Amino acid sequence: MAGLIRTLQQIRCERGSKFSVREMKMALLSSLGTPGLRGALYYTGTRSSSSGTLHIKEPLNFWCGGRVNIKDVKAKSEPVYEPATGRVLCQLQACGATEVDAAVRSARAAFTVWSKLAGMERARVMLEAARLIEKRREEIAEIEVVNNGKSITEARLDVDSARLCIEYFAGQATVLSGQHVQLAGGSFAYTRREPLGVCVGIGAWNYPIQIAAWKSAPAIACGNSMVFKPSPVTPATAVLLAEIYSQAGAPEGLFNVVQGGVETGSLLCHHPDVAKISFTGSVPTGKKIMEMASRGVKPVTLELGGKSPVIIFEDSDLENAVRGALMANFLSQGQVCSNGTRVFVQSSIVPQFLKEVVRRTKAILIGDPLLEETRMGALVSKPHLEKVLGYVDQAKKEGARVLCGGEPFIPTDPKLKDGYYMTPCVLDGCTDDMTCVKEEIFGPVMSVLSFDTEDEVLRRANDSSLGLAAGVFTKDIKRAHRVIENLQAGSCFINNYNITPVEVPFGGYKASGIGRENGQVTIEFYSQLKTVVVEMGDVDSLF
Repeated sequence: MAGLIRTLQQIRCERGSKFSVREMKMALLSSLGTPGLRGALYYTGTRSSSSGTLHIKEPLNFWCGGRVNIKDVKAKSEPVYEPATGRVLCQLQACGATEVDAAVRSARAAFTVWSKLAGMERARVMLEAARLIEKRREEIAEIEVVNNGKSITEARLDVDSARLCIEYFAGQATVLSGQHVQLAGGSFAYTRREPLGVCVGIGAWNYPIQIAAWKSAPAIACGNSMVFKPSPVTPATAVLLAEIYSQAGAPEGLFNVVQGGVETGSLLCHHPDVAKISFTGSVPTGKKIMEMASRGVKPVTLELGGKSPVIIFEDSDLENAVRGALMANFLSQGQVCSNGTRVFVQSSIVPQFLKEVVRRTKAILIGDPLLEETRMGALVSKPHLEKVLGYVDQAKKEGARVLCGGEPFIPTDPKLKDGYYMTPCVLDGCTDDMTCVKEEIFGPVMSVLSFDTEDEVLRRANDSSLGLAAGVFTKDIKRAHRVIENLQAGSCFINNYNITPVEVPFGGYKASGIGRENGQVTIEFYSQLKTVVVEMGDVDSLF
């Protein structure tokens, strides 16, 4: 009954009016707290089967503790597509100034309550949220697949990463502390680590649920509240996280979701009650967000693009290096900012490397991303697929050799014929001046380059305005650390690639971003430091 009352209060907050019979029924079902029943309210169709069966009917905006249907007839509505089939999945209601302001006010109200709680109290809510994510793991993963196109195997790992991040920062919430400094004469000073206020998170379409957790977990651990805007291409799972935080006992408005594109993002960045902005996406958009934030002197965290190098020395374990190169290029259909798409292979082992990497690339099973055996699903949208295929065509014109892939792919299942599939591509004969080597493709395209000496490859690897990640494969431990020390990248790997444990910071150098996500250091980006000097004697005045 308490859950029913809470749900009715949410509807009243949304509407400011009486309840309809339908809303009463929805509130009753919602209060039961059963994942299957709750899912039936918002999603229709068969789960755990195949693509093309799930439809999203309920609103994807969330504030005041519940989903919000924008009733303004002038509100923009845009179709959202299922990458696997090309069909329309739902209609997205974009938020304008009124809706953004309502979400920020909701977050501001939650902040006044949440920021006063002890770290242990915040941790309890966060750990309960993590437990609910684990309980709904399969449901969330399947919706992520339908919305994004990646394989169900990868989507489950993304949900796990979201849960682990929340668990990790629940622990951090309990140990937030300042410093005590003893001064002369018995006086002393201390510092307090305090929350910022309402934080804005702006997510990317390649890791929707994971990014929502990576941004919200450190923010709320520090006592902040958040308004999160997912990519309009993948809007479906952020609202699930909002519901989970609410079910876990968070105050209404702690984590809010506003849907929309450029206009909505701009409204968030310019809102006077927003204290901080965290963005994941492209370099050009990151620069615009930084410019908007600067007008209000708001701190930003920017996790931007990459064109990262993977360096494979002749003494490396070749089998391990091939596996690493595949992981560095073909996760999430190649749509990963940290991907090592410039694969530098020492000249003496290039033939062996190419033979094995091409063999294994050709064996990657492409198809329905909801099937267990699928290892590569669909790219996120038709325009993006065409863009990636255009890069392959450009590479051929500039002299690169396509050893495999790089073509549109049509699965045998007829319902997938309009999906956004392509075969993973390996390019040989690449040079540093080629477009495929210089620009971020963000698709399943591996560019292989040869090198002779360590000094040479370091110079070429660092010849980029980006510096998100880098990797080195070698059995020489001294060389491994020496090379890593000289690589201009923020997230580096030795004899592995694209491993992102939540306990360690993730972020880049140069134009790849500002700040870090995950790890203990992230607390510094979601809090502010107050210094307090305590005089135990008399004031020593010059006047």
